[in-house]
Amino acid sequence: MSQTNWDQEYDVIVVGSGGGGMTAALVAHGHGLTAAVIEKSDKYGGTSAVSGGGIWIPCNDDIARTGGTDSYEEALTYLKHLIGDAVPLARIEAYLKHAPEMVRYLAQRFDVRYSNVPKYPDYYPQVPGGKQGWRSMQPAAFDAKRLGAEFDHQRESFKGTLLMGRIAMDQIEAHTLFSRGPGWIALTLKLLLKYWLDIGWRLRTHRDRRQVLGQGMVAALRYAMLQNGIPLQLNTALESLIEQDGRVIGVVVRQQGRTLRYRARRGVVLACGGFESNQQMREQYLARPTKADWTAAPPINHGDGIRAGQALGARLRHMDLVWGSPTVRKPGAAQQITLFVERGMPGCVAVNKKGLRFVNEAAAYPDFRNAMYADDAKGNGCIPAWLIFDAAFRYKYPMGIFLPGQIEPDSKLPKDWLDNVYYRADSLETLSQKIGVDTQNLLRTVAKMNEYAKTGIDVEFHKGETAIDRYYSDPSVKPNSCLGPIVKPPFYAVPMWPGEIGTKGGLDVDERARVLREDGSVIPGLYAIGNTSAAVMGPTYAGAGSTLGPAMTFGYIAARDLAQAVEAGTSAPRRAA
Repeated sequence: MSQTNWDQEYDVIVVGSGGGGMTAALVAHGHGLTAAVIEKSDKYGGTSAVSGGGIWIPCNDDIARTGGTDSYEEALTYLKHLIGDAVPLARIEAYLKHAPEMVRYLAQRFDVRYSNVPKYPDYYPQVPGGKQGWRSMQPAAFDAKRLGAEFDHQRESFKGTLLMGRIAMDQIEAHTLFSRGPGWIALTLKLLLKYWLDIGWRLRTHRDRRQVLGQGMVAALRYAMLQNGIPLQLNTALESLIEQDGRVIGVVVRQQGRTLRYRARRGVVLACGGFESNQQMREQYLARPTKADWTAAPPINHGDGIRAGQALGARLRHMDLVWGSPTVRKPGAAQQITLFVERGMPGCVAVNKKGLRFVNEAAAYPDFRNAMYADDAKGNGCIPAWLIFDAAFRYKYPMGIFLPGQIEPDSKLPKDWLDNVYYRADSLETLSQKIGVDTQNLLRTVAKMNEYAKTGIDVEFHKGETAIDRYYSDPSVKPNSCLGPIVKPPFYAVPMWPGEIGTKGGLDVDERARVLREDGSVIPGLYAIGNTSAAVMGPTYAGAGSTLGPAMTFGYIAARDLAQAVEAGTSAPRRAA
């Protein structure tokens, strides 16, 4: 094909500007290749920008520094126990081998730095190879001023991840604040003062100059791209892949009303998310009922990369799986809000339409969502499920759609939210009638929870027995920091929906992130990472950062593999420069 047929040419074209995509572009550049990132939105950062920014990295270099221990063998035992044979062993091994390398490389080559969160347990610390902390890492705080005008093109974080809906807090700070750990009042004052005394920045924007969580991740990666002259093209949507003689050699994109053809001399990396905002694909692949309205991800991922790969005969895997979570609706928000923290706090109970519990409220969020579907399939009316709590809980703890009552009392909430977004009544009997839940069963359920709060033992679902249950709880509550009485009127109810923070299914790839055809052969020149690819975690969620850790790691792997190609048309490896 003549060179004049191309509008632009690069060695590597990355589709999607999330953490995985930007990592792939940086690593490609670091290995001597020209790379460009295209993004269909007018903002960069994708779902990564609104996430917690964590990455799950067993055997990371920070573990020894913070007093922990880990080994490849322990991590492999843990993942094999959770994943089983749902994912080829070679992919799991590639992740564990290269994840610490990726973190080390970004820090040394591009000054993109992470540190671990020592107290954040794996989601299943009780199983073989599980750890009580250390494997989850968070991005270093980043000063947004360094980005200049480019900061305005970064996707904003969700207000629910911010103190007072404005002030940034990293994972360690959030844990201290939500669990009311030692020094939480002083920390609150410190963060408030730092934000409000930054007067010059306050005149520029309401957004916090101190970027942490997903904001810190994408800010640091974008800054590294700017420093190294790696182009990012916004408002540039993938329309299709260009294939020649069985090899992917470029992309067709739509940019400002024009159709353009970009050549990728070495290959294309699809890093453009899953399909959670595509209702047709949800109905085709996911458990029903399912609605795009229930997702907690921004409404930007429609399966573009997955469908482009399918058009070339790519095989799909895990299409029925999601990074599940219970979500709640907040009017005016572009997406629903995930209940990460609230369910572990003492003084609440989750029930179905029959007024019965169906799960440990503090369970890992994918397990909670799976339990909703399993219980609903039994005819118990668990979509939606209801989180019930009392005035004491309302006063002390956040609840997804609103801050603790001591900060945001009911009087400050929109009047039309009452008995629509949330429900309130002076008795459990009246509350049950408002939400259509069996009254007698609800009374019995709450009575049991009150007894469990006294003894500290949840004999039904064992709430509060594991480190991850207790991570977001209230250590001042004894004998079980996850269990508290539900006795003080008024009583509240909030409906929860089976949502997700992203889909898991996508293009099947090998341990080098190369996309595979239906017959298992490689599609030369085509790579997929993140939620565009089938999740290396398979049916599980190993720990905080199990989405972004693999996305960035396989972005690193894909870029290295592209750099090792001997010549266009072959994927035979050689030693990278």
